[in-house]
Amino acid sequence: MGAAGCGGPAGSGDVTLKLVAADYGNSPKTSSSVYWKKLAAEFGKRHPDIKVDVDVRSWKTVDADVAAMVKRGDAPDMAQVGSFADYADKGELYSADQLLSVPVQSSFVSQLAEAGRVDQKQYGLPFVASTRLLFYNRDLFDAAGIKAPKNWADIASDARALKDDGVPVPFALPLGSEEAQAETMMWMLSGGGGYTDTTDGPYTIDSDENVRTFRWLKDNLVGKGLTGPVAPGKLDRADAFKEFTEGKVGMLNGHPTLMNDARKAGIHFGMVPMPGKDGAAKSSMGVADWMMAFKQNKHAKQIGEFLDYVYDDQNVLDFATQYDLLPVTYSANDEMSVDDSEKDLHQFQKTLSTSELYPFGKSSWSQVSGLIKKDIGQAVEPGNDPQQVLSKIAKQAGAADAAAQ
Repeated sequence: MGAAGCGGPAGSGDVTLKLVAADYGNSPKTSSSVYWKKLAAEFGKRHPDIKVDVDVRSWKTVDADVAAMVKRGDAPDMAQVGSFADYADKGELYSADQLLSVPVQSSFVSQLAEAGRVDQKQYGLPFVASTRLLFYNRDLFDAAGIKAPKNWADIASDARALKDDGVPVPFALPLGSEEAQAETMMWMLSGGGGYTDTTDGPYTIDSDENVRTFRWLKDNLVGKGLTGPVAPGKLDRADAFKEFTEGKVGMLNGHPTLMNDARKAGIHFGMVPMPGKDGAAKSSMGVADWMMAFKQNKHAKQIGEFLDYVYDDQNVLDFATQYDLLPVTYSANDEMSVDDSEKDLHQFQKTLSTSELYPFGKSSWSQVSGLIKKDIGQAVEPGNDPQQVLSKIAKQAGAADAAAQ
């Protein structure tokens, strides 16, 4: 792992670019540093005047690490992390059109490019993407004599049948502090709502649609004992996933990583798009991680040349397939869609074109996400009014958004 800020030996390049990137691996062998160092070396052969110094850090610290670097005046040239809007608001980032060639800039999947905008200009370059599907345990469903749900009524009736058949957790609803903002968004979209109406519009957390969604969850799943013994507000996603791989969960929302974990555990599972209230949902939830480029070292030309190489289809595919993620460009997605060796990801790909992402372009989002993680579980607790809980979060989110303007 290279140290950010270190230059190469004499004659190794006229410009040294510093890249800080998140680690998607879980061991030295699978670390993202292996990918980045190989990519940087190959790029260096084509551009001997540009050296790329790679510093790969844990997802647990990388966002805070980059923030600390920027604060002390030692910003990297590029950072591949989880958010970008704060830096864009402060004028610290290059926009996409200042860096990328036209073909690369126009290659991004439109939903992802749109989510990377702040004030109608793209600063966040999507690096990898993912979507979410509803997983179900086929063996438990067969034993209960039920089929995959197509609407909310099916979810409720399937969950009841699973409970009657002795399944400990008919529907896992992780609204705990780990990733409650994701589970919340999936259900909001399923109910015709969302966090905002437009990419840069105000928060709509307590909209009528969202309130109806959480009332349905409270009355039809949680209140009827169909979400297991742990209160949703105390259940983290990792624990829900673990129970699914142990055969204790009938249904839950999941991402591609769960496929491999479940398969290794011998779970016979199926996947369907998250149903809407009365049928197909208007959209699914998409997730993206981001690349951004800082102005501090004035290396726009060299950064652009490197990022054009990063977004070459083969490089995009190599990284995405290694970590069971989705490519961020149309052409790379087209390649993946006809590759039988990646057929497990094809269902996730199908929902990418209708996906909606977090409001990444709002610099208040990280704070609002924290509010949701902290309080959203209260919306389905016995004795609580979902509207009051959502209105409380909405008021705090509005204040955070106003303060960030």
